[in-house]
Amino acid sequence: MLLIDREGSATEAWTRADGAAIGNLSHALVGWDALPEALDQKSSDQKIGVLVPNSLPSEALKPFFDQLALVAIGFPAFADGRGFSLAKVLRREGFRGTLRASGPLIPDQFDYAIACGFDEIELPEASASRQSALQWQQARGRLSRTYQRGYTRDGNILDRRRLARAAANSPAG
Repeated sequence: MLLIDREGSATEAWTRADGAAIGNLSHALVGWDALPEALDQKSSDQKIGVLVPNSLPSEALKPFFDQLALVAIGFPAFADGRGFSLAKVLRREGFRGTLRASGPLIPDQFDYAIACGFDEIELPEASASRQSALQWQQARGRLSRTYQRGYTRDGNILDRRRLARAAANSPAG
């Protein structure tokens, strides 16, 4: 496993656990099905994180926002982009904790992951053996323009084209 954040390789602070098995773990990461049990067992100084499928409706997670320090969104394949959409929705709905993309992503997706609200990416061993943290850092910042709205402050490619066309067609232009 390789954990990457904006700065490069990161240290894993979370321990995966079953709901009832969080014991005295300071940072327990549980599956979606085990979340209610983990929250029942949680002590005041423990931090709880949850690994959710990328198909989970955001409404299901929203009631737990204040109790979660980490939401890890599973990516079953790098071509399955539902996790990016879920991350954007969770940020829009007010989740302020750490968002983690967990799965076989590729470095070309780093900018999109950050733009969607992810703080870190957890790669499985098979992906980590092919992609170093350095490759991920080198991929960061490569995309200067996107077609999707919301990734850059100066607009996407289509919005910029519309503005340019409107300026060229204006009476003053």
